[in-house]
Amino acid sequence: MSLPNDPVILLSYINTLLRDNYPSYEELCKSLCIPADDIEKKLNGIGYVYDPNTNSFR
Repeated sequence: MSLPNDPVILLSYINTLLRDNYPSYEELCKSLCIPADDIEKKLNGIGYVYDPNTNSFR
């Protein structure tokens, strides 16, 4: 699966998937076969980190 390259669009895409389809970030990464570090690096670059309490990047 190809993820959006733009970090802001990626943020929206990932948070939507987390909200609608996955109980955790770990489950999302496993399901999509994508290393968690790949997403985290892009989103950390624009100031967002995963919050397990809300199951979203904030």
